[in-house]
Amino acid sequence: MTCFGLALGASRPAFAQTPAAPVRHVNIALYDGDNPPVALLQAFDALILDAAPSFDPGTHALAHTAYIAHIGTSPDESAEALLAQQVEPLWQRGYRGFLLDTPAGYAAIDAIHAAHPDAKIIVGGDRALDVARAHAGQLYAVLIEGLFRARASAGGSLPVTAAERARPLADVQAFERQTGTPVVAIDYCDGADRSCARQTAHEALAAGLDSYVTDPAHDVVGIGRIEVMPRKVLVVQDLQPGQQLDLSPGVTAVATPLNYLGYDVQYAQLNGALPSDVTPDRYAGVVAWISRDNAPNPNRWRAWVQRAIDAHVPIAFFGHLGFAVGGGGSALGLQPVTANLHGPLKIVEKAPMIGFETMPVPDPRDLPALRIAEGGQSLLGIDAAGTRVDAAGIMPWGGFALNQYNIVSLDSIEQQRWAIQPITFLRAALRLPELPAPNVTTENGRRLLMVHVDGDGFASRAEFPGPDYSGQALYDQIWTRYPIPTTLSVIEGEVGPDGLYPKASPRLEQIARQMFALPYVDIGTHTYSHPFTWENVDAKTGAHTDRGGSDAAFSLNIPGYTFNLDREISGSIHYIDSRLAPSGKRVVVLQWSGDCMPPGVAVRRVNEAGVYNFNGGDTTITKADNSWLNIAPIGVDKGPDAYQVFAPNQDENVYTNDWQGPFYGFTQVLQTFAMTDHPLRFKPIDIYYHMYSGTKMASLRALDQIYQTVLAQPVLPVHVTDYIGKVLDWRTFAVARDGDGWLVRGDGAVRELHWSGADVPRLDDARGVTGYSAGPDGTYIHFDGGSARFTLAPAGTRNALPYIAQADGFVQRFERAGQGLRFEFGGYYKPFFEIANAAQCRASSAGKALAAQRDGSALRVPVPGVAGQRVTYQPIEVDCGG
Repeated sequence: MTCFGLALGASRPAFAQTPAAPVRHVNIALYDGDNPPVALLQAFDALILDAAPSFDPGTHALAHTAYIAHIGTSPDESAEALLAQQVEPLWQRGYRGFLLDTPAGYAAIDAIHAAHPDAKIIVGGDRALDVARAHAGQLYAVLIEGLFRARASAGGSLPVTAAERARPLADVQAFERQTGTPVVAIDYCDGADRSCARQTAHEALAAGLDSYVTDPAHDVVGIGRIEVMPRKVLVVQDLQPGQQLDLSPGVTAVATPLNYLGYDVQYAQLNGALPSDVTPDRYAGVVAWISRDNAPNPNRWRAWVQRAIDAHVPIAFFGHLGFAVGGGGSALGLQPVTANLHGPLKIVEKAPMIGFETMPVPDPRDLPALRIAEGGQSLLGIDAAGTRVDAAGIMPWGGFALNQYNIVSLDSIEQQRWAIQPITFLRAALRLPELPAPNVTTENGRRLLMVHVDGDGFASRAEFPGPDYSGQALYDQIWTRYPIPTTLSVIEGEVGPDGLYPKASPRLEQIARQMFALPYVDIGTHTYSHPFTWENVDAKTGAHTDRGGSDAAFSLNIPGYTFNLDREISGSIHYIDSRLAPSGKRVVVLQWSGDCMPPGVAVRRVNEAGVYNFNGGDTTITKADNSWLNIAPIGVDKGPDAYQVFAPNQDENVYTNDWQGPFYGFTQVLQTFAMTDHPLRFKPIDIYYHMYSGTKMASLRALDQIYQTVLAQPVLPVHVTDYIGKVLDWRTFAVARDGDGWLVRGDGAVRELHWSGADVPRLDDARGVTGYSAGPDGTYIHFDGGSARFTLAPAGTRNALPYIAQADGFVQRFERAGQGLRFEFGGYYKPFFEIANAAQCRASSAGKALAAQRDGSALRVPVPGVAGQRVTYQPIEVDCGG
């Protein structure tokens, strides 16, 4: 990107001091590097990019951000040539504005505006203000470079004195007053120096300008009126040969508390290629979980850690540091302990976060041989016969919880417990700020409820009089009795004519067509042959590799079939779509089979097939095994375009001793549902089971009890695909500080924010906020359209305006109208909405009054609807005019 700044000290004509319309404020970002981090940059209203062919806005569509192309021009290029050869192709690619900073670009402003009146035209360069005077009514913004901190000729940046900027700043301010066109001050700080960027942006904003402070290379997420909060945490692990990512502590232990706090996880292997872009604009922190004393290359690892610390990215260590303390490690403020550590042992310092689920017992064989030398706070100090060591601590650069002083194994009962409160520790070690975090457990104040059924056992006979097969029994006794959103699947190799049971296939296909035809049922595939051990699928090619086991044990032993990944995925989808799905329906999700630990290549193939992927994770917490370690994260990142979405809960197989009995044991899942809701809401509710639950009366009665219990709770029934869409939006969701408030942006699937305190959004000046409610662990903020801006106020603050307190359904196109509300509303199952501060309110739809129930100042309004596969929205008006 060429220079588009103002020559400091240049003389400019003074503007007449005539009043003008108030200046619009804009949030504009610039980015010149490869692979722009659009998930973060979507917080800005406009994103200026070099119009390189490697980036396609059409495949990175953003709901609330306009892509602006920086157009380079040749000196003799005509306006007509620029329009035809550059503007039109860029417009077709998805750019909706243009940065012009050369004479040829300036000359094309009228032509561009005539061809595309909605184009956001921005001017920069040394003549920016001169050009802007003549075209102010056509411009989106003007960029002025280096008013407060300029690029240094030798690289880096340097401050601009008040005397140097006095005249150009006065010219800029006068221009804004006269035209109302916003001017954005583009200034520079070193990329990792966020403090410099904040201070510089504050100076520009105080002068009445918009601001964007970036680094000289334009390859960081800068700071202006807003500051985007990074939500990515890098987890580095030393996986052993053959160890699967799904079973690593980064997934089973670290990810869940980070997800709860609103942070997504990216994984890296200690002896692999470690990311080079670990900077504070992109990463909230780094977690290193190292199982061995030293990394394979400790010097390389120590140097990488030091670079992260120097970039002001906090790091938290679990297990081991991976290098010896001392030498280069002395910068960590830790001191090696060389004495022979032995008993008696005594805990001499313990923070409240230690002993969370169990108290660690010091062992002389596993004491960390180090102590905090300076600058840190010990969380667990242990005296070993007069020698002090520190097993856990918070340091200026992050924190550590080493050896068995993070997780304790209870070998006698084959369970594990957290020795340290992981949420408290990670928040402190990584300096994680409190966020209004995007949330996938809740919408409109009600906990999400979904149902999905794996196809296993569809060919099994019912073991009681009446229905012939399990699917028919479930159809008769569960699915038709509980018309809530449900996703059903089959295994083609069980049901199809070329599978295991060709003689039974006609009847099995008949049952499948019957269940798929239910209007509230979505269709899933549970693959062709139900692979049991996905680790036997080659991570590069997707071919089956027999790792010393039996091929017959790898999947269902279908005669004549040789494993083929495409046959499992796209082949089974085609079979269901063409033979079983009713008109207008198709497969929307693949439900992983067996151990549910597919390699990244398999996840990518599912995405390429145009369906979602689901299953995996082990959320099995119960009173008998009460540890957060039994709560799985939202999913696991297995590489580019290979994110596996975990099922929120586990199936009946886990609660029935691998289907050995008791067959009513699935009722224990109610404990899991309760323990993932209180005291913290980690999960939505997912009634997840197999087709074989239809074979026994005990298991059917258990399902009946589960459905009745959860439907009596304040839930919002949704399809699995609704939830998966939220998860994918959650991963790329942007949260930004905006002055004293917050700005959030997503693609519209996430419609709930979680604030762990009791503060509530101030409604008088909020945008996009539809309401809020108190949850078990803080305030849940409802919003619409994928974007909201609001300020939080103390819990005692009284909002007098009406708002949506809760809704068993979905809200869209929400707006405040006078003293009332207008929005569209729909839901799958018994939809209703409840308005707070509604003592004088009445509700109607298309001019027809809606019956309502009053409870004090609350107005509860049922909205008649038919449970279906898709939501039909009705217009709602809430008139509170008295």
